[in-house]
Amino acid sequence: MNRVFSGVQPSGNLHLGNYLGAIRNFVRLQEEYECIYCVVDLHAITMWQDPAELRSNTRTVTAAFLAAGIDPKAQIIFNQSQVPAHAELAWIFHCVARLGWLSRMTQFKEKAGKKRENASVGLYVYPDLMAADILLYKATHVPVGEDQKQHLELCRDIAQKFNHDFGVAYFPLVEPLILGEATRVMSLRDGTRKMSKSDPSDYSRINLTDDATAIARKIRRAKTDPEPLPGSPEGLRGRPEADNLIGIYAALADTSKEEACRRFDGAQFSTFKEALAELTVSTLGRIGAEMRRLLADPGYVDSVLRDGRARASAIAEANLGEIHGIVGLLRP
Repeated sequence: MNRVFSGVQPSGNLHLGNYLGAIRNFVRLQEEYECIYCVVDLHAITMWQDPAELRSNTRTVTAAFLAAGIDPKAQIIFNQSQVPAHAELAWIFHCVARLGWLSRMTQFKEKAGKKRENASVGLYVYPDLMAADILLYKATHVPVGEDQKQHLELCRDIAQKFNHDFGVAYFPLVEPLILGEATRVMSLRDGTRKMSKSDPSDYSRINLTDDATAIARKIRRAKTDPEPLPGSPEGLRGRPEADNLIGIYAALADTSKEEACRRFDGAQFSTFKEALAELTVSTLGRIGAEMRRLLADPGYVDSVLRDGRARASAIAEANLGEIHGIVGLLRP
């Protein structure tokens, strides 16, 4: 059985990068896999979160899953903190993973920066929790962006060491799924930086809840360069903003960068941006409207999470019991 696990942090406004890099792929993967999709609220609190905003953001991510087209009856949607087995397996993995492995994680270095001594312990060890999220359900595949490949490699290392240490073949070695164009969407204001919820400029990103007017305005104001668009991706080298916008167009149009370049060969950015704005509005406008409708009915959103929690817990508790037996933890 092939099973996909993936999660999204409820730590701010969801944006185009979250949709193209993750949520859209979640929708497509449900056609081929059994899928478990998690709102990873325990990961979010590795950095301080306003409690009221965290609860609101958890519902927003859930609404985005539903609005994009994930079927909550066929797949499992839940928030991580409601299944305690995630945290318990993370502790077991703290005792399996090696300090040197975590020290090599580049995302911790980037997020902690020069104030590393003041970073939370959670931020340092959260790759172990990520491994627990995945392996608790014996997931075989995880859709990841380029920035998460290192964490998935750690997950594989933990699974391999656990299996070796206890002489079992219990955990699968999870395979990454890297899908489609624009898996790494960059800022509309700086093509060298990833599109981010935390960027102070709202014009750096397209939020999933933006209306048609806001989407079009942000694309028209996106940073570009004075040259016309090239006829092939080779002409995008050294032009990060042009490369980013072409990548976004290709991803939304379900085509390649090569085809997008051929389509707009020699065009000025003013012409291209109008086409990109129309395409983005046609895709995200429907999702944003459905998200707003769902968020007006939080009782329904919560019911989806409750149902998902029950179904996820049934799998998690059964597997955790087996893991306890392997490790030697007594369960009378």
